[in-house]
Amino acid sequence: MLHIKYSIFILLFFLSACSITSYEHSQSKFITIKTKILKFSDLGYIKNTDNSVRLELFVAGNNIQNIEINNLICLNEGCMLRSSFNSEYLSENYPDTILQNIVLGKPVYEGKNFKKIGYGFEQKIQNSDVDILYKVSTVEIYFKDIKNKILFKIKDIK
Repeated sequence: MLHIKYSIFILLFFLSACSITSYEHSQSKFITIKTKILKFSDLGYIKNTDNSVRLELFVAGNNIQNIEINNLICLNEGCMLRSSFNSEYLSENYPDTILQNIVLGKPVYEGKNFKKIGYGFEQKIQNSDVDILYKVSTVEIYFKDIKNKILFKIKDIK
């Protein structure tokens, strides 16, 4: 009996991470994502609250992928731990918060090599596992990791 209660609790915990969220902010953007698995460049919407983010990706007006970032990262195919998402879609060397921070234009790697530039900031992070250039301005978020062949560009729609 205890095993059944425990199993139900675990199931509810994982399902709650992908539950319906009422987002406070919604912005349309031109989004480019290039990773070893994800390849996308078109209109998208970024919706967020203080602790939750949803990317809605569209091609020719059709929603092709939703990515929800909470405690877990949920795709159309299902939910996974942030670290598992990074390993499968990005790089296992990235911190768990990297995707959410990129989408929201917040510093990555706990602000390492943070440099204020104009109306934004820039970070250059290089080590044996990554070679990252990350720039955030009022009109664009740009993240490129040369070693892992990953690119994120999020631009305001004019």
